Amino acid sequence: MGTITKRHAVCILMIVLLTIPVTGICQQNFRFAACDWMMLKRQKLGEFQLAKDIHADGIEMDMGPLGSRPQFDNKLRDPHFQELFPRTADSLGIEVPSVAMSGFFAQSLLKRENYRELVQDCLNTMKHMKSQVAFLPLGGCGKEWVTDPVLRAELFHRLHTIGEMAKREGKVIGIRTGLDAKESKRMLKEIHSDGIKIYYNLQDAVDSHRDVCRELKVLGKDRICQIHASLTDSVTLDKDPRINMRQVVKTLKQIGWRGWLVVERSRDASRVRDVRYNYGTNINYLREICNNETKQ
Repeated sequence: MGTITKRHAVCILMIVLLTIPVTGICQQNFRFAACDWMMLKRQKLGEFQLAKDIHADGIEMDMGPLGSRPQFDNKLRDPHFQELFPRTADSLGIEVPSVAMSGFFAQSLLKRENYRELVQDCLNTMKHMKSQVAFLPLGGCGKEWVTDPVLRAELFHRLHTIGEMAKREGKVIGIRTGLDAKESKRMLKEIHSDGIKIYYNLQDAVDSHRDVCRELKVLGKDRICQIHASLTDSVTLDKDPRINMRQVVKTLKQIGWRGWLVVERSRDASRVRDVRYNYGTNINYLREICNNETKQ
């Protein structure tokens, strides 16, 4: 067999690139997932088939409720589920890019003395599900920490601690701060841990009448680990005048961000419990936007 010349190699490479489907290029930049707890499938085996049915690439799996419990109500501490859940996900081609600690929407990280154990439980679950990102909302901490220097210092100390825990395991904790991009950027600097990044939520910016695209540019690609690409419930994303998702996707491409767009809400208020309609519509709309943007 003859030697392949440099010219032949270039030609072969060009042919391969030209034959890659546009959707394949899009998949390299953006993947699409939905939150299992919002789809009424929190740690239920059927969440993987549901994800496949609505054409999602993945699921953001919740750790389970917390409330007054000392630990999350987490099935993935059981060896049976540690084997069953990943096997089922793999069989359907569904990934679990992130694990959520949604219990902290109502519970304060500042008041949980066993916060390290709770985070370690999440990190262990991430290992079983091959997840890279944990979602940690700070809503349960209230707003006092923003202006109270003592509470702020304690919160940042705890976030630094859990960030270093995640970093040692090659994981990232994505925090939802509710703050604007400038303050979130400053917050990351004060926390000072590569294991903590921003889990950006479109809803926070839109509800506060902030410019989403400007915020994305201020934060930059390296500070955003993942994005909740949805708004408060009203209509599905394709019918929502509050945001220009095409411009958002264009901005993400401009700053060089790539990763998972995760649908949390944006449900049609007139049929809020119609899971397949709401999440299927939102996932397909995001995919369509990304594909169209790639073609341009």
